[in-house]
Amino acid sequence: MVAAAAAAVLSAGAPSAIAAPTAQVDRPATAPASAATSTPRSGPYAALRPLAELSAERLATADLVAAAKWGTGSPIDDPAREQQVLDAVAERARELGADPARTVAVFRDQIEANKIVQRGLHRAWTADPDRAPTTRPDLNEVREEINRINEGLVRAIADSADARPAPSCGPVLTVAAAVVVREKHLDALHTVALARSLRSVCG
Repeated sequence: MVAAAAAAVLSAGAPSAIAAPTAQVDRPATAPASAATSTPRSGPYAALRPLAELSAERLATADLVAAAKWGTGSPIDDPAREQQVLDAVAERARELGADPARTVAVFRDQIEANKIVQRGLHRAWTADPDRAPTTRPDLNEVREEINRINEGLVRAIADSADARPAPSCGPVLTVAAAVVVREKHLDALHTVALARSLRSVCG
């Protein structure tokens, strides 16, 4: 099961590189989640679940970024843009009373996870051009969506200040991520990237 795979990946740590996925990669990375009436409304799971869910939402934008860059020669790595994001989230963390250093560490992982998806998609499209996107999203509009998700993530990091240093953080976060993988129907590429995005959450 994909959820079990997500748990294994999160427990072992994500690899630095992965093969291109075998499933169609030009379909949406996520699907609407069903209502989870039994989801705890308090405690560590409730605090950590938003981090997993928002990270998956942010990874879905990697598909659009990859499509926007496809065939343009634009590099996947964008150090200037990445630094802007890190500076912005550090400042927002200070405003919310969160730890800027921890927030930046989490967002470095978010950025690297996003690039895992972009590289995986570009490899897949190179190998099979029929799967490549035929339209190019507006990168500025995509970045507006990323900024919206970033705000939610910074708040989720601030709100989980008690849960993240706890010994239970790793196991609870693994469960939350596995549930998100199942609910959003993440493929192998996005599942591995989700694990990478959450690497610095606990501790």
